[in-house]
Amino acid sequence: MIQTKMEKKQIYEYIHVLDEREKEVIVGRFGLDLEEERTQREIAKELGISRSYVSRIEKRALMKLFHEFYKQSQGKG
Repeated sequence: MIQTKMEKKQIYEYIHVLDEREKEVIVGRFGLDLEEERTQREIAKELGISRSYVSRIEKRALMKLFHEFYKQSQGKG
């Protein structure tokens, strides 16, 4: 639970690097809005896109977040 909260905190810290669609997917997947995580299928239905497209958006967004986190963590050392 603590690890999940820490991850959510880090996502919030770097979410500004994502475009609007990526934000929608990440917020839904990690339950950042309702504290309830949603499946890719649920998000796809809400956004009117395919589940595979949600998967691609999620992957791209997580890579952006990871790169931003890594870039920032390298700057602190």
